Amino acid sequence: MRTPLRPLSRRGLLSGTLGSAALLALGGGLAGCSTKGAQQTDAGCVSEDLSGTERKLVFSNWPQYLDVDEKDESKRPSLDEFVRKTGITVTYTEDINDNNEFFGKVQHQLAACRSTDRDIIVLSDWMAARMSRLGWIQKLDPANIPNVRANLLSSLLDRSFDTENRLSIPWQSGLAGLAYNGNVTKELRTVDELLTRPDLKGRVTALSEMRDTMGLLLGAAGHDPANFTSAQFDDALTTLKKAVDSGQIRRFTGNDYAPDLAKGDIAACIGWSGDVVQLSGADEKVRFVAPDSGVMLYSDNMMVPNKATHKANAEQLINYYYEPAVAARLAAYVNYICPVKGAQAEMEKIDPELAANPLIFPDEALLSKSTLFMALDEKQEKEYEGKFQQVIGA
Repeated sequence: MRTPLRPLSRRGLLSGTLGSAALLALGGGLAGCSTKGAQQTDAGCVSEDLSGTERKLVFSNWPQYLDVDEKDESKRPSLDEFVRKTGITVTYTEDINDNNEFFGKVQHQLAACRSTDRDIIVLSDWMAARMSRLGWIQKLDPANIPNVRANLLSSLLDRSFDTENRLSIPWQSGLAGLAYNGNVTKELRTVDELLTRPDLKGRVTALSEMRDTMGLLLGAAGHDPANFTSAQFDDALTTLKKAVDSGQIRRFTGNDYAPDLAKGDIAACIGWSGDVVQLSGADEKVRFVAPDSGVMLYSDNMMVPNKATHKANAEQLINYYYEPAVAARLAAYVNYICPVKGAQAEMEKIDPELAANPLIFPDEALLSKSTLFMALDEKQEKEYEGKFQQVIGA
């Protein structure tokens, strides 16, 4: 059975919790996070693993990012099965609502090499990169997570901020691309059409997540979103500013564009694949578009923070969710890209329609168009976020 549209997807919460001005303020304040006192090293911040004697772990995740029993919302079938199989008790909390907000919760403990009282946290690529850069994440033991190396999608292997897949393992992935409502507009194919087509003027939204919107514009301008210069960023930003100044773009959003797109209040947008999967389940004329210039691929990642005392238990859970049958059950609920090879065949047994959906199980043609946004250092992050926020009217 198709998963019903939920009121607010995980990805939308990334931008929806804090306003743009608050994000900019946080971005400026984070420049100090690379100070010597905040940086940690393996030798300077040693974590003790008590997994051998304590069969438990604490798992912090985003809301609506784990399968729930339709008849009893207190039950989480895949997680409950892990507990039965391993005897490891899991305290599962949905206490991550925004990357920056969560960073603020834990930065003082991690900067001081103190426990956050969490064994697994799930954060987006750019925040995973920041925490890894600061030395706040424990290295995983490849011998304890063989399913990851065997089953992780090749497009997500050896990312620039974690070249050995030792620090962050994708929980779910997704795409940022174009979407349109075929009930109120004709087919949309390119970023240029979105930003210039006269019939779309004032009926377009773009994302307030800089990496997704600017990644698409960089690609459309012929630049590589995974490796660009400041001048190339400015070039793409000029195109965005023209669309803002002309009134082509109505506003910048988190995932609150989804209801407007479904109703036809907006005709087209830059949007996230998980949202569009849910919308298209109710109306097939709402469609996601991967332009030839490319789409942005992102992940939310499982990590074990410093001073977590149940790393081996956490590794067991990570390895479990990379079993294809388990991954398929999870994907059937959350509707984002499943990062696990072999899960598509398992999904055939659950929901053939979802198994055939390229926004959950991308084919090579779609993956060949996908790009990870360039990993930024603190200086770049402050520069690019600041410029972007000025254009979008923060």
